[in-house]
Amino acid sequence: MPPTLILVRHAQAQHNATKNFTIHDPDLTEEGHAQCADLRKSLIENPLAQQAELILVSPLRRTVQTALRSVDWLMEKGIKVEADAGWQENSAHPCDTGSPVDKLTEEFPLVNFSKVDPIFPDKTSPAASHYHFTKKAIMLRAQAALKKLYERPEKVILIVSHSAFLRLAVSGYWYFNADYRIFNFAPMNSPGDLYKLEQHESTREKGGGLGRSWIDPIILGSELPVEEPDAEGNGNGRGY
Repeated sequence: MPPTLILVRHAQAQHNATKNFTIHDPDLTEEGHAQCADLRKSLIENPLAQQAELILVSPLRRTVQTALRSVDWLMEKGIKVEADAGWQENSAHPCDTGSPVDKLTEEFPLVNFSKVDPIFPDKTSPAASHYHFTKKAIMLRAQAALKKLYERPEKVILIVSHSAFLRLAVSGYWYFNADYRIFNFAPMNSPGDLYKLEQHESTREKGGGLGRSWIDPIILGSELPVEEPDAEGNGNGRGY
């Protein structure tokens, strides 16, 4: 049986507060650290979060920092934290581009970066086409990420990722900073079906585990650019 997923958006980072998307791989703000405390309390009180057997994080600083400050209690029970580039944010702006893995490994020794795609943090070269900022690449990346989880043995997996990727490519719902939603995989009727998620009523009706996110669903793939935006950010879609 495929696992239940707890999808978490990172807490507020510097680029969220300043709207400055040129900050490279930004850290959490003081407000972000406070949000992690609220997230931590809510997850501790959530019976499904208590059952998490694996923590996956996008290998960007803000997602790693959010995990370390909100699920440390799971880590103390021996639950491993693994970084997976498949869960990084959509765009190639500096704020959505990661740092070198060797630097991250040194700074965050409690996180396993050994399985991160060797192409990371490249998101723009031909070799990194699966991370390009296009609708096709992002939707394929989301399906690949879900496929990997669908086949895992754990019963509950917690993932710390990003707003636009979770909203536009994975789940079709909004996420406020440091809020989360809980999903099961939808039934697969044939081998060629797309991987789809069905949200638990508990987080759907109140707008996330902390009740801070917009309730209305959106269409997967909407706002994503068909072609990569140019250097000035022009393109047919936003997607971040």
